[in-house]
Amino acid sequence: MNQLQKERLERYKSRLEMYYKAEEAVLLNQEYTIGTKSLKRADLGSIRAAIKDLEKQITLMEGGGKNKAFRLVPRDI
Repeated sequence: MNQLQKERLERYKSRLEMYYKAEEAVLLNQEYTIGTKSLKRADLGSIRAAIKDLEKQITLMEGGGKNKAFRLVPRDI
């Protein structure tokens, strides 16, 4: 893995941690009001989709996504 790929992998991991924190914040409190102002957090579905995508990208970059095919030739000995 070259330096650029390592940096990208670290960014993906950092972003994934932020998405985990965002998911937790949404789960704890989706919407709240302070006085006359209200705040609604991001959509949980889009956060979870981003988490799934980042986990997939990290797995592929770390080499866990390689599928190997083997061909066997039967021989009559």
